[in-house]
Amino acid sequence: MTLSRRAAALMAAAPLALSLVFPAQAQTTPDKVLRVAPHADLRTLDPVVASILITRIHGTMIYETLFSWDSQLQPKPQMVDRFETSPDNLTWSFHLRDGLKFHDGQPVTSRDVVASLNRWMARDTAGAKLREYTASLEAVDDRSFTLKLNRPTGSVPFMLGSAVGQIPAIMREADARTDPTTPVTTAIGSGPFRFNKEAWRPGALVVYDRNPDYVPRAEPPDGLAGGRVVKLDRVEWHIMPDPATAASALRTGEIDVWEQPAQDLLPMLEGARGIVVDKYTTNQAMLRPNHLFPPFNDPRARLAMAYLVNQEDALAAGVGDEKWWKTCGSYFVCGSPNGTEAGSEPYAKPNVARAKQLLAEAGYKGEKVVLITTNDIPAIGRMAEVAAANLKEGGMNVDVQFQDWGTVTSRQPKKDPPDQGGWNLFVTFASAATMQSPITNIGTNMACDRAWAGWPCDAEAERLRNAYVEAIGPEAQQKAVVALHKRLTEVQPYRLLGQFDQPYTRRSNVSGFVPGPVLTFWNVEKK
Repeated sequence: MTLSRRAAALMAAAPLALSLVFPAQAQTTPDKVLRVAPHADLRTLDPVVASILITRIHGTMIYETLFSWDSQLQPKPQMVDRFETSPDNLTWSFHLRDGLKFHDGQPVTSRDVVASLNRWMARDTAGAKLREYTASLEAVDDRSFTLKLNRPTGSVPFMLGSAVGQIPAIMREADARTDPTTPVTTAIGSGPFRFNKEAWRPGALVVYDRNPDYVPRAEPPDGLAGGRVVKLDRVEWHIMPDPATAASALRTGEIDVWEQPAQDLLPMLEGARGIVVDKYTTNQAMLRPNHLFPPFNDPRARLAMAYLVNQEDALAAGVGDEKWWKTCGSYFVCGSPNGTEAGSEPYAKPNVARAKQLLAEAGYKGEKVVLITTNDIPAIGRMAEVAAANLKEGGMNVDVQFQDWGTVTSRQPKKDPPDQGGWNLFVTFASAATMQSPITNIGTNMACDRAWAGWPCDAEAERLRNAYVEAIGPEAQQKAVVALHKRLTEVQPYRLLGQFDQPYTRRSNVSGFVPGPVLTFWNVEKK
């Protein structure tokens, strides 16, 4: 069945009348209520404990950060009014802006900031890196605080504005003193929306009300930066796991936005009257090897993998229409401030003969290679099948094991041998915002046991990554990232599978979305 025929069948099978949960208050001003079908249900309210996307979107609704990334992924002041650095770049002084107030009416103080940042630095990748450089973090008065470093880095604003992983959300001091591994459940921030806990129905409905006390910045919105002007009374997330149900609700106007539409249904939605399909972010796809066990504990086998796996084939199978994807040889995302492709040129096209030579040099003799994957996320399953076929062409004995996504993710952290419940390979993808910097890119962290699943270990790559963190100014950072990238192409922490855009769909009477790392709802209007 073709994608378009499958889409039509799914749409026809969708129920015509949907049982959405509508709070009574929303009925009074229907033009000011935005109804959204998110990609997942909200289960965890604490964006410092959980790094999952749905919790991060929730976090941007109700919390703010000291800085925010603009559309070019550059940090701009958000809660900070101004800041100064000492000549040696070791002392950073920050001053909070006027009008910051928590949803319970308490003013935001520097004590809240210090407690929040200490908790975040215990959880997040970027936060942990900042903690390595931190000598002290202290409140000066209610609106000022000082960060002293033990060695200089020019990346402090970037890290304090992180929009990926566990975000540095500023919470009330009492909440921020919660153990970093224990989720905060109060969900009281100082952001443009308030979480309506009374209306929350897990598995069905999440509600956010406009915060009438919120004072936005004067600048125009740009990515996550600038003025967060709320033009809606309420945003409702209606949980719709079934794609056909969400598509039908969008077409009938029962929802206004579908955050992550199914790829199969995009051609149908693009041709539907009153519906707009647009992009809001980009993802990087990857084939991750396990560096602990043969054959990929040998860098020559990882180079062979890079010579064998074809980005175009993987993206065409996983994403479909070429207008949504492109090949890219940058670990730090093509088009980003760090998007160098230095050293990746040999792997732009397959070279089966060279791959076979490298595998022989690595001592590979046809041993089974376990690739764990899923069809729960169709793009991942399709890309995994293509990768397996490419590897087999080079003489590798690939055992593709399909499981539900929950099982795949539970196997990923296991260090057991591949024939005892472990693995050799898996396919996944991450947001471009996460992968575009050596500070936040989880896959290029090659710190051995402290690295992400796959546990790559390379002292030279880590030395060069720290050189990037310590670089002061764009020119020095660019020089550092080129050197790091060349080393990464030599050791291949993962095989890049290219990048693809994440579309969203909306009714044509909804406008004002600002592209960024996550879908945001300030500046949005519904006519």
